Amino acid sequence: MEFRIKDTEELLRARGLQKGGRVQKFIDSEVIRNMDPYTPKRSGDLIKSAILGMVIGSGIIRQNIPYARKNYYGNKGRGLQGTANGGLRGKKWFERMKAVWLENILAGAAERAGARYKKRG
Repeated sequence: MEFRIKDTEELLRARGLQKGGRVQKFIDSEVIRNMDPYTPKRSGDLIKSAILGMVIGSGIIRQNIPYARKNYYGNKGRGLQGTANGGLRGKKWFERMKAVWLENILAGAAERAGARYKKRG
């Protein structure tokens, strides 16, 4: 009887967990989609920069426009109440999005990897 252990890369690939795999692509696209209502929007360029500056599956979001950092840390967040986004737009949009959507993103990633997800806390 022969016993063979699959190598790590083979196991990761089978679950879609390799670099640039289906799970990372799902996470990246969900982060971009869910950040949109939290990202300041005057012309929409800041939102577009997240889409244009990212390679889906890389796990890295870059918003490479001159005022991105200033807005991320210093935006006053004067989103209008009663608008489509309910006044969510403002500084630290990634952190605020993550506070609301992290569980859903993790559950979706687990589903795509063929795993079960147990809610934290």
